[in-house]
Amino acid sequence: MSEKFEFENLKVWQRSVDFIDTIFDLLENINSTRKHFRLMEQIEASGVSVAANIAEGKGRHSDKEYLKFLYYSRGSLYETVTLLQVFQKRQWISEQDYANIQKEAILIGKMLNALIRSVRNRLGE
Repeated sequence: MSEKFEFENLKVWQRSVDFIDTIFDLLENINSTRKHFRLMEQIEASGVSVAANIAEGKGRHSDKEYLKFLYYSRGSLYETVTLLQVFQKRQWISEQDYANIQKEAILIGKMLNALIRSVRNRLGE
C-alpha cells in the first residue's frame, strides 16, 4: 500500500469525501428546467470544504489552528445541509435523497464534534 497523508486516515475525512461525491451525483440529476448554477457552485464549494478544511487544519501541525479548521469544516457541513434543504424544498432533489444525505451529514457532524472535543481536550480547553 502506498503512503498516505495523516489526514487520509481520519474516518471523518474519508466520510466527508464520500459525502461530497454523493452530492455531486445528486447535482448531476437536478430536476429543474433552470440549472441554478450559482447555487450549484455554492453547494459544491461548501461540500468540498468539509473535507478540505479537515485536511488543511491537520497540515498546520498546531492543535490551535487544527481546531479552527475543524470549526470551519463543521460550518461548511451546516451550510451544505442548508443548501440541500433548499434544493429539496424546490423539489430539485427528492425527499428521500435529502433524508439519506442528511443522515450522513448528521453522522459526519457527530464525528467532527468528537474530533473537536478531542483536540480541545489536548489544548486543555
